Amino acid sequence: MILKKKNKGPDSEEKGFFITTSIAYTNASPHLGFALELIQADVLARYHRILGEKVFFLTGTDEHGQKIAKASEEAGKNPEEFTDEISGKYKKLKESLNLSNDDFIRTTDQKRHWPAVEKVWLGLEENGDICKKKYKGFYCVGCEAFITNKDLAAGKCKIHQKEPEIIEEENYFFKLSKYSKEIGEAIEKDKIKITPEGRKNEMLSFIGQGLEDVSFSRPRKDLKWGIPVPGDESQTIYVWADALVNYLSALGYPDDNFKKFWPPDVHCLGKDILRFHATIWLGMLLSLKLPLPKNIFVHGFITSNGQKMSKSLGNVVDPFELVKKYGTDPVRYFLLREITSTEDGDFTYEKFEQRYTSDLAKGLGNLVSRVATLAKKYSLPSDVFAKGQVKKEISAVQEKYQKALSDLKFNEALISVWELIGFCDRYIEKEKPWEGKENAKEVIVDLLSTIKEIARLLEPFLPQTSKEVAEQLKSEKIKALFPRI
Repeated sequence: MILKKKNKGPDSEEKGFFITTSIAYTNASPHLGFALELIQADVLARYHRILGEKVFFLTGTDEHGQKIAKASEEAGKNPEEFTDEISGKYKKLKESLNLSNDDFIRTTDQKRHWPAVEKVWLGLEENGDICKKKYKGFYCVGCEAFITNKDLAAGKCKIHQKEPEIIEEENYFFKLSKYSKEIGEAIEKDKIKITPEGRKNEMLSFIGQGLEDVSFSRPRKDLKWGIPVPGDESQTIYVWADALVNYLSALGYPDDNFKKFWPPDVHCLGKDILRFHATIWLGMLLSLKLPLPKNIFVHGFITSNGQKMSKSLGNVVDPFELVKKYGTDPVRYFLLREITSTEDGDFTYEKFEQRYTSDLAKGLGNLVSRVATLAKKYSLPSDVFAKGQVKKEISAVQEKYQKALSDLKFNEALISVWELIGFCDRYIEKEKPWEGKENAKEVIVDLLSTIKEIARLLEPFLPQTSKEVAEQLKSEKIKALFPRI
């Protein structure tokens, strides 16, 4: 199905494939948008394992900052208790969504994460990129960041639609402006590829206005929930200067072991945090003289009935409840097929059930059941191979599938698989193998071979279904893969 590919790092040693999600902010329970990000990353991780690569798939939780301190207070809990509870829910997504992540990092982990954050801070300081100064400006609690006039529309933060606070305080600053030109050139020349192209252009436009130095700490009297600045416990490290380091800390930075996977092959993240990754994070890495990420893959938002998901509107979709009602693979399928990889998408139960019925129950499930029944009627083994035109059809789909995945277009990869399902349906109706014609066995062999390939192609997307399809072809008992709803 897929050719093995080597991924060479410096010194010609085989480098592992390192893929990350953003780390989820623990001020609220998991939502469907983050489930999308996790599943997209999981597909890439599984696919690259099939390619024969050593994969390290990382996710985790971001647990410091003003919003979390406030949310824990509102919940009547201390921050440790609150973040333990919320982070635990995110950990459970691994089982619920059938994820294959190799690690789960928490920014409250004082053994693994804090030492790396301190090492990074001291490295930035040693390179002359940390300075202390007084500052007065707009602070957006939603962004957990100081923002400027270009981040505002009608006096409100463009992302959170709230007026920022005006704060004056003495903080440590990171000299991001020093790296403005180098960051812009790296993005423009695709040294760091930003997918999709529109997001790349958006960042180039923003960087072209000139990057400003960014506040990298807050007074500890105002924000106790976070990592103290090394050598100055009167200040707390800025939440983004803490959170972004997770990509290093999970690999054991600065130990040599982290070099087996560094730099990241793909950062998967939402469009609302691209700016932090494409400016602050790249500036930090340039200061530390570490290789930059190869690809930043940016997905859109999921709306509900055309509206942004919001607790106040009561339209937040709980991924756990969705899986409980319909099953893991149907949820994975909807998110990967219905929603274009890099654009906003809308969720409704009507759309979900329509996809489930047409594509899974009546599409894949019905095809497997029909062909398995015919194969048993003729006592044909499942280990068969297609020839001629059918083999060419499979090869054409494999090519489309691999191209789509290399371009990070998950929906297009699935469309190509369903082209094979449609081909099988048409082939059955044309040849009518149940009528016992002379070529019936040959037709069923072609169909069995094609379904085997469908199962292999689905492995990164719908791992449990892929396994069940293969088992169904060998089993004496035929059961519905997707019960009607």
